[in-house]
Amino acid sequence: MTKKFDELNDAFDVSGDIVSSEIEKIEPERERRDINGNDVKKDYEYTRGNLYSLIEKGQEAINGILELAQESEMPRAYEVAGQLIKNVADATDKLMELQKKLKDVEEEKQSKGPSTVNNALFVGSTAELAKMLKSGLKEEDK
Repeated sequence: MTKKFDELNDAFDVSGDIVSSEIEKIEPERERRDINGNDVKKDYEYTRGNLYSLIEKGQEAINGILELAQESEMPRAYEVAGQLIKNVADATDKLMELQKKLKDVEEEKQSKGPSTVNNALFVGSTAELAKMLKSGLKEEDK
């Protein structure tokens, strides 16, 4: 195998024994998710803040475009104002959907609590079961 690469080794002025047989794998550090849901809470607060900011900026833009539309009386300005109003309304709807999704996530966490199931199992014949039940009834009568 080294004979095949001798010409290349000579051309690049390297020795043929520089190949290492061991390759070290480096795994990227992955961000651990917090089990308690702090990431969900953090994402919720970040998204909520962004939506509030978008809604406020949209309100300012609506005010400005409406003034411009009234002054210029151009149909295109009114069309843009209508589209902007629709976009702001959609952002407020997304804010409400975000609230609902957070509520659903919190309900899932609460419903995943421990549940205990106690099953009583009798192994035997029906005759043995009848005897056991009769003796249990006699004990209760005493």
